[in-house]
Amino acid sequence: MKDQRAEYLVRQYSDTIIRIGYTWLGNLDDAKDICQITLLKLLQNDRSFENSTQERAWIIRVAMNTCKDWKKSAWFRHNVYLEELPELHTETDPGADSLLETVNRLPAKYRQVIYMHYYEGYQVKEIAALLGRSPTLISTHLSRARKQLKNMLGDD
Repeated sequence: MKDQRAEYLVRQYSDTIIRIGYTWLGNLDDAKDICQITLLKLLQNDRSFENSTQERAWIIRVAMNTCKDWKKSAWFRHNVYLEELPELHTETDPGADSLLETVNRLPAKYRQVIYMHYYEGYQVKEIAALLGRSPTLISTHLSRARKQLKNMLGDD
């Protein structure tokens, strides 16, 4: 029974959890670690849900909380990735950045709402409920994030 549940969770939610981890942490390897940790937490929890929407919202919340914990850890704060070392970093064409990379350069509070709205398809009220914030604040963050993205991408 646990094996079937594990397969279901991996098939259904691993891509979403990895995208959330990448959005929060900016590193694919860390995002994969977040996915494993989140899935283990889900397997250890015997919670039942009324529908798949409720389950998905709960899983996204667990993944975001796992990312927050990861960022607070001493390992994360004292770690430097090879890509960030100045002597190893190669310059790339500024026009070659993907939209996701541009979104990842936004401050965390804006990056989160942009990701949840455009990549996960949540409405403002749903994002507010998931993050425990007011819908007005979420709308403000979305608006400011869009303006920053427009400036970062140019007026194209």
